[in-house]
Amino acid sequence: MSRNQGHRRQLLASGTKDLRLDLAVLVELARKPAPYAPGEPLFWDDPHISSQMLRAHLDPRTDAASRRPATIEATVAWLRERLDLAPGRRLLDLGCGPGLYAERLARAGIAVTGIDYSRSSIAHARGRAQAAGLDVQYHHQDYLTLDYRAAFDVAIMVYYDFGVLPPSDRDRLLERVHASLVPGGRFVFDVLTREGREAGRAEPGWEASDGGFWRSGEHLVLTRVHTYPEQAVELDEYLVVDPDGTVTPYRVWQSYHTEETITRILAEQGFVIEDVYGDLTGQPLRAGSDGLGVVARRLP
Repeated sequence: MSRNQGHRRQLLASGTKDLRLDLAVLVELARKPAPYAPGEPLFWDDPHISSQMLRAHLDPRTDAASRRPATIEATVAWLRERLDLAPGRRLLDLGCGPGLYAERLARAGIAVTGIDYSRSSIAHARGRAQAAGLDVQYHHQDYLTLDYRAAFDVAIMVYYDFGVLPPSDRDRLLERVHASLVPGGRFVFDVLTREGREAGRAEPGWEASDGGFWRSGEHLVLTRVHTYPEQAVELDEYLVVDPDGTVTPYRVWQSYHTEETITRILAEQGFVIEDVYGDLTGQPLRAGSDGLGVVARRLP
């Protein structure tokens, strides 16, 4: 039995003759969750979901989980130039996935440590590094539990991961990244703008499947999108119904930002922004850009 079962609901109840729908559960599921209400926590480490996510990371035809190879190459080249990442510099890759950025940076002689909560992704990254003879330190870990002290010159967090965190976890992450960096070290990450979030919302609806991203067997997925403009956050919610009627909510929160909001958030945790770009390939920030590519410096 999962330790997360408290988030699950039983849609089918036993009647005197057969199974019936539990309308109370349907009413509860129809309610709009409070901002940042939890769903199934840390679900990216679920064996099946993790394997499906790894497959998406490694698919060069789509940006579903990681950017396409050409964009990754452009990002790594820009990071090396913008941050003067000479051989021997120490870099922390937060949410490193299967090591698509870490491996390329390590090949340039950078001392890379990668953190990710997906066992499948970390196992893949370690295998790749070992086969290539690269000394990359990969850790299966929740990056909110970082415990380094002035160990890195640079920390990166790529592809909007920063925006999925509720404010309390976001501030906790920044506190730990601040401690991990040397004074003057840089934290580089990207966040969505409102325009970028609008362009990338999930599509509401439902789908019955005999095997897919969320489950290996038969299941039903109800997809909903909730907006919270006062908090500048939105929710893509996936309600997965198993054959026995168990409903599991998977919630992906995504905040969106302006230069002003991200500057304030960083300042409160001891960072100052050096530059803001349109993305992490160094494209200029323009009106209507999908994202903000942020280069922040740790203050002493």
